[in-house]
Amino acid sequence: MDEIALNILDIAYNSIRAHATLIKIMVTDSIKDNKINIIIEDNGDGMDKKTVNQVTDPFYTTRTTRKVGLGIPLFKQTAELTGGYLHIQSTPGQGTCVETQFVKNHIDTPMMGNVVDTMLTLIQANENIDYIFAYKTDKNDFILDTREMKDILGDVKINEPEVLLWIKDYMKEGLGI
Repeated sequence: MDEIALNILDIAYNSIRAHATLIKIMVTDSIKDNKINIIIEDNGDGMDKKTVNQVTDPFYTTRTTRKVGLGIPLFKQTAELTGGYLHIQSTPGQGTCVETQFVKNHIDTPMMGNVVDTMLTLIQANENIDYIFAYKTDKNDFILDTREMKDILGDVKINEPEVLLWIKDYMKEGLGI
């Protein structure tokens, strides 16, 4: 994938398939440290140690619709090409944490891409899943917590078109884009 945001989307969809009800996506993008760190953590089904070791193999997948699973293996390979890494920690019944690091100024580091559209896609996909999205740079910290938004919205669904448009503007303003 040409954008980090699309990899985030792919891993978050893995969390959704694992029945997560809370997905935390934390991005630290630092010019000063020359690093991009991404942590995606969920409270889904989790995986045993054998499965964790297999998910970085492109010829392993739990899906029945295809015989390969390229999302995590390609994300790992791309991170490692930059001098970074991808680590997975998981516990059955408790959830999974995927941590990735890229060397920011490396020629093979993909563009961040559109994290706003990534989050909107996830939020509109299933109103019953909550997200905490944190994006930190050397100059700015932004946090979006859908649980807080749902409390304010009351009976209005978070995936209503008008609400999604507001979230889009809120994120753009908070991220300074």
